[in-house]
Amino acid sequence: MTDSNNMPGVDGGDAVVSAFNAVGADYLFCSSGSEWAPVWEALARRHRDAQPAPQYLDLTHETVAVGMATGYGLVERRPQGVLLHAAPGLLQGSMAVHGALLAGVPMVVASSESTTYGDAPGHDPGGQWYRNLSIVGGPHGVARPFTKWSNEAASVHTLPTMISRAAELAWRAPAGPAYLNIPLEILLQEWDGREAKPVVTPGSTHSSPEEADAVARMIREAANPVIVTETAGREAGGFEALVAFAEAWDIPVVEPDSAVCANFPRTHPLHAGSDIGPWMDTADLILLVNCRAPFYPPSRRPATAQVVVIDEVPQRPHIAYQVLFADRYLEGDVANTLRQLAKRAKDLDVAAVTARRAEQERRHADEQAAIAAAEARAEQDQGIDPVLVAATLRRLLDAQDAVVVDETITHSRVVRRHLRTEDPDSYFYVQGGLGQGIAVALGVKLAVRERPVVLTVGDGAFAYNPVIPSYDAARAHDLPVLIVIFNNRVYKSMNLNHRRFYPEGAAAETGEWLGTDLHRLPRLARFAEPFGMHTETVDTPDALAPALERALKAVAEGTTAVVDVLVTR
Repeated sequence: MTDSNNMPGVDGGDAVVSAFNAVGADYLFCSSGSEWAPVWEALARRHRDAQPAPQYLDLTHETVAVGMATGYGLVERRPQGVLLHAAPGLLQGSMAVHGALLAGVPMVVASSESTTYGDAPGHDPGGQWYRNLSIVGGPHGVARPFTKWSNEAASVHTLPTMISRAAELAWRAPAGPAYLNIPLEILLQEWDGREAKPVVTPGSTHSSPEEADAVARMIREAANPVIVTETAGREAGGFEALVAFAEAWDIPVVEPDSAVCANFPRTHPLHAGSDIGPWMDTADLILLVNCRAPFYPPSRRPATAQVVVIDEVPQRPHIAYQVLFADRYLEGDVANTLRQLAKRAKDLDVAAVTARRAEQERRHADEQAAIAAAEARAEQDQGIDPVLVAATLRRLLDAQDAVVVDETITHSRVVRRHLRTEDPDSYFYVQGGLGQGIAVALGVKLAVRERPVVLTVGDGAFAYNPVIPSYDAARAHDLPVLIVIFNNRVYKSMNLNHRRFYPEGAAAETGEWLGTDLHRLPRLARFAEPFGMHTETVDTPDALAPALERALKAVAEGTTAVVDVLVTR
C-alpha cells in the first residue's frame, strides 16, 4: 500500500471506490442495499471533485447485476465490481454467480453484514440486521461453494488490498468470481487514505518445449486425431490459435453441446459438429483443448485413443466430478500452447493427412447437405419450425458482426447448427441455471455497443428471467438488444425427461403431464410494451422475416425489440 493524495476523514466507502478504481474495473454493477450508502457518498464526492471512479450502474435485481457483469466480462475478460445486498441479496444472485464461475468470468462480488447490531458506539447500522439480514457464519460462508475464493474484510485498513487480492484471484486461471464480505461498520469506519496498488495483467505460464515436442510426436504418429473444445475461444487469442493449430495439422474440431462460447468457425471445413460419438471408437488421439467435461456419461472411455489435455487448469476445482482420462497434460496458456504446437507441424505423413482430410471433407459436405435439407423442410412447414427461425436470423445477421447470446434448451442445438457463427466472441451460451439470459445479453451489449446483440431464449427460460428489472436496465442504460423467444408453450425438456423415464407410465396413459404446460402464460412480448420497446408476436412463416427485419431496425435505432415466435416444436 502507498500513501495517496486523499484527505483523511473519508470512510470505507471511499476505500471501496478507490480499490475498484485501482483494480481497473470499468463498472460497479449494483443491486442496491442499505449498506452501500458509504459507497454512494464516495461516488458523489468523486463526481463533484472530478476524481476518477468506475461507472456506477443502478440495477433493480441481483441476477441482472451479476448477469450483466458476466456478459461484460465474457467480452472484456477483466474483473468488474458487483455489489449486492447482505446475505439475502447474495442468495438471490447466487445462481448467476455460479453461472459466472462455470463460464470462467472474473469479477469481485461484495455484500455486507453487521458486526455490532447497534451495541457499539458510532453509527447505528439499523435493526434490520439484527432481525432479518444476518446469517450464521456470515455471507462469506454462504458464498464459498459457488465462488473461487470467499473471505471477509475485517478492517478498513486492509479493505483496499483485500479487494485487489480478490480481483487478482478472480482474474487468474481458472478465472471466476471472488467474494468479499464487507461489514457495514467497516464501510462507515474512517479511512486514512492509503490505496491499493493497481492490479496488473496476469502473467502467462507455459509447458516446456520438451513437453510440447512429445505431444507433437503423438500428433505426427496419429492417423485419426480429433480436437474437442468447450472454451478455447474464451481465452484471449484462443479462437485464432485453435484455427491455426487445426489447419497446420489438418485435424477436425468438435464443439460439444457443452461449448460455452464460439471456439472455431462453424462454417470451416474442419468443423466437425457437436458430437464426439463418431470418434469414440475410431480416433487414436483425442486432444481436449479447454474442455471440462468431454465424455458423457463420465465413464464412457474412448476405445483406443490416447487423450492429451491442453488447458491452463485441467482439473477444475469447482467441478464436483470431472473425468478426462488423460494420458498427457500440456498445462499453461492455451493460446500460446496451440501456437507452439502449430509451429511443430512438420514432417507429416502425407498419406495419413490426405486420408483424414478426405474423410473430413466428406463429413463436412454431408453436414452442409443435411443443414440445407433441414432448412428446406422448415420452409415447407405450415407452422414456424425452430430451424426456420435460426436460419432466418442467420441470413438477416449476415455481415453485421452480431453477437448471439443463447439461453434456449431444447432448441440450443438448432440455434448453434443453423446460425453457424464464424468469428471470435460471436456466440455465448448462458451457464448455470435459467433466468440470466437477458442480463448477460445486456452485459455483452455494454461491452460492444457498436455491434448488434441478439438473445435467443425459450419461453420457459424467459419466464425465469427477472424481466421487468432487465427491461429497466436496458432502457435506463441505453442497451438495445433483440430478444427472440422460441415459444413452444411448454417446458419441453421436463416433458421429454418424464416421457423418457416413464414411457408407459400413468401420465402417458392419461395425458396428465404435470410441470410442463405454459399455454396459460399471456403473450410474452407484451411485457416490453410499458417500457416503450418494439414488440412483435409471430405465428405464421411468411410473417417471420419481416418481423425480425423490423425488430433489427428498431434495435439499430436504439430500442430493444422483443419478438415472440410461436414455434411448432
